[in-house]
Amino acid sequence: MSNRRIFAGQALRTLRQRRGLRQAQMASALGISAPYLSQLETDERHLTPSLADALRAAFPIDWADLAPAEADTLAESLREALADPQLPGTMPAEQVERLARQFPAFAESFVALHGLFAKGRQRLEMLDEAIGSDLGGSEIAGGRLPWEEVRDWFHLANNYVDRIDRDAETLAHQIAGDEASPRIRTMQQWLRREGVTIEWASGVALRRFDAQRRHLQLDSAQPNESSRFQLAYQVAALALSDQIAEIVASAPLQTEAARHLLTVGLGNYAAGALLMPYERFRSAARQLRHDIDRLRQLFHVSFEQCCHRLSTLQRPQARGIPVFFARVDMAGNITKRHSATRLQFGRFGGACPLWIVHEAVAIPDRIHVQLAEMPDGIRYVSIAKGLVKPSGSYYRQPRRYAVVLGCEAALADEFVYADGLNLTNEDAVTRIGISCRICPRDTCDQRAFPPSDKAIAVDPSQRDLVPYRIVEG
Repeated sequence: MSNRRIFAGQALRTLRQRRGLRQAQMASALGISAPYLSQLETDERHLTPSLADALRAAFPIDWADLAPAEADTLAESLREALADPQLPGTMPAEQVERLARQFPAFAESFVALHGLFAKGRQRLEMLDEAIGSDLGGSEIAGGRLPWEEVRDWFHLANNYVDRIDRDAETLAHQIAGDEASPRIRTMQQWLRREGVTIEWASGVALRRFDAQRRHLQLDSAQPNESSRFQLAYQVAALALSDQIAEIVASAPLQTEAARHLLTVGLGNYAAGALLMPYERFRSAARQLRHDIDRLRQLFHVSFEQCCHRLSTLQRPQARGIPVFFARVDMAGNITKRHSATRLQFGRFGGACPLWIVHEAVAIPDRIHVQLAEMPDGIRYVSIAKGLVKPSGSYYRQPRRYAVVLGCEAALADEFVYADGLNLTNEDAVTRIGISCRICPRDTCDQRAFPPSDKAIAVDPSQRDLVPYRIVEG
């Protein structure tokens, strides 16, 4: 077991300068004296486990980027396992380190058991999702439809594709120069230099590209943000075609349809990365405290495009705040989803009716804010907005859906939408779950059905908001 001391002077100085803090201010946030912090910054003193915990708590995003490599991976793994919100109480960092050092076999067994527990919990959630979907038979049998394969590929990639993201960022700087984001005019100029002719027409597909003729046709009736995105898609599809093809070829997909869908998905990803270049967008998001409307005006994108891009900011040593993002249609189906937080939601709809996204679908064009708590005790600040996409014709219904974005309440200072919430008021918390089938809450009056792992008791002589009582044990 290693006892190597960790010195973090450069990381501490960088963090303090990044946040614009004086030594006294940062020392106060960490609960230490300014002279002690000064000694840490000059590497006269080493970083203790308790101080590392204080840094994680006070500056979770910045410290994740800047922290030096852990001296003891077993102690770090044990700390993460013990931090599971479903485990009672907390253990001081020094005790965790001592436990890992003195009883390494026990620590390794505990970490392994926690890993098995987490996998078992995930399997239960996936099984519940499959049972609750019309596609349950194929999912339980182990088969997946092509779009499910691609959705899971992005999920396992943590919704971040480093090679595509970095190359799209470089391309954006070449096209946009000093501007925050490439304009329609500059993207059209780039395409024309590549020998592509462009036609804007009404009543056609949103985008159609004839590779042989090098001819791009775009629907002139679509909103400006959609036009920019379709142009960005075509630019990225041409400029990054080799990178996209190599990633698709190496992906463990079962069908040709899935490979085509992944090609499209990576093209969409590249288009978002081109319009919202990583470091420019990440810096602006931090500076504006993730105010979506101000971000979308700066980068000339739609509300949904901006929310989706925030969910992809997972570059190592330069991560954004961990957020979850989803899109929900009028029927409650989750048609897009990703979570970089501990919150996971159903893949086939059936989400908790108390989740604010359902209200947003019914009341569009305003931002709804919610402080919610999951059964594991973790609280989240969520925003949801209902969106309406015009169809261009009286005889075609407009598309109506809502997008939801959120972060853990512990990061509320980074999220402008938390400013109007009373985070300490227990009555202001909405207690939601993933799905009624696995939700343990026995006092919820909006259950669609009881949990699948518990018995119920029905008393014909009594009726409450739900016609049964959940039996514990």
